[in-house]
Amino acid sequence: MTRPSILWFRQDLRLTDHPALTAAIAEGAVVPVYILDDQAPGDWSIGGAQRWWLHHSLTALDASLRKRGSRLVLRRGATAAELEKIMIETGARHVLATRCYEPWWKRVDAALSARADLVLHDGNYLAPPSAITNMSGERYRVFTPWYRRLLERMPPALPLPAPDRIAGPEQWPASERLATWRLTPTGPDWASGFGAWMPGEKGAFRALRDWLPAAGDYKTDRDFPARPATSRLSPHLHFGEISPRTLWHALGDRDDPGAEAFRSEIGWREHGLNLVDQMPDYGERNGRAPFDRFPWRTGAAADRDFRAWCRGRTGYPVVDAGMRELWSTGWMHNRVRMITASFLVKHLLIDWRRGERWFWDTLLDADFGSNAMNWQYVAGTGVDAPVFSRIMSPLLQCEKFAMGDYVRAFVPELSRLGDSEIAAMHGGGTGIGGYPAPLVGHQEARSRALAAWESLRA
Repeated sequence: MTRPSILWFRQDLRLTDHPALTAAIAEGAVVPVYILDDQAPGDWSIGGAQRWWLHHSLTALDASLRKRGSRLVLRRGATAAELEKIMIETGARHVLATRCYEPWWKRVDAALSARADLVLHDGNYLAPPSAITNMSGERYRVFTPWYRRLLERMPPALPLPAPDRIAGPEQWPASERLATWRLTPTGPDWASGFGAWMPGEKGAFRALRDWLPAAGDYKTDRDFPARPATSRLSPHLHFGEISPRTLWHALGDRDDPGAEAFRSEIGWREHGLNLVDQMPDYGERNGRAPFDRFPWRTGAAADRDFRAWCRGRTGYPVVDAGMRELWSTGWMHNRVRMITASFLVKHLLIDWRRGERWFWDTLLDADFGSNAMNWQYVAGTGVDAPVFSRIMSPLLQCEKFAMGDYVRAFVPELSRLGDSEIAAMHGGGTGIGGYPAPLVGHQEARSRALAAWESLRA
């Protein structure tokens, strides 16, 4: 047999529309490998919720590979060193992988390229971020012109089919057992509420199938958390269990508002990648330098308020419903993500980076680019963000988007209250049935936030 190729999986845990896999199969035998590397990301090592998903996604991927005569090799440690070991063990000639743009993966790619033949393929995005430029060849940092330019390249190429069979090497390298990685929680099992999810490529296609009939209502209903309008595909996209161009082509030639809005959201996700590709420290550094002097609250009182926010005990029903949905399900409705983030940053005056880190640890779909971009957008610190003085009112959001049923589902202390009673509690509650009084009044918080904003501008 010819020397095998190593297929290195990262955030592309699928067999359908996988250019690197297709290229590896064309060359002969393939050694599929996943390496759990907590060293390379440093502080950005995946959080607890993502580890739960990863366990089940790797299980599903291995099952799919075995149906095709292959298997998944698992290793843990420094990526470049582990891949070099596997190359020696198998006699592999090179490593094929899907290109990633997170700063730690770019560093790993550089280190590996110095030690082995690394062949990278695009496949996780509609277009490489560096390919979207203006007429002068310059990169965009603002979404609207960037997205218009992206649309000029659409539709993307058709998705590649999954292979029927994958040839293996003459001798398989050693593999660790997934159970020894202890990715899922045990004592206590805080992931017991994650049961509605089905990680893996099959689960991704099932979620797409279930959502497509509602795509026409996506634009009108997506901001109402009590309505089943969102696709809930974000964790599948983050782990690469389904590709963006598969989603794009699933909508076909539809040009209705729902389909157009969904395509725009796919674009918004990729814009986050575009920003971190240009600014690798965007997850830690303000996009607008003046915010380096912003008077964020610190100390014991701020820490107490942050803990209340994390636990869903702020006294603002919509905020608390969102934070409890996040903890119990690993996901939060997008409209509510904006409300909870705005509340932390502007009502509580707590640095956006603390909230970003909490989301990183608790969201199943925590994506480095999207997470950083969305927090900086809400905080007003980003390169493409509204001004800080745009402060969301939880009361108005609750009323406008009919959030009564949503609150009652996740805040059982308020399950007997009507919509108007729940709405009135935003900034005006006194604490009932074990539910806390507001941490701060809405007008007081607004005045405090605007004063902080004015001090920055002085």
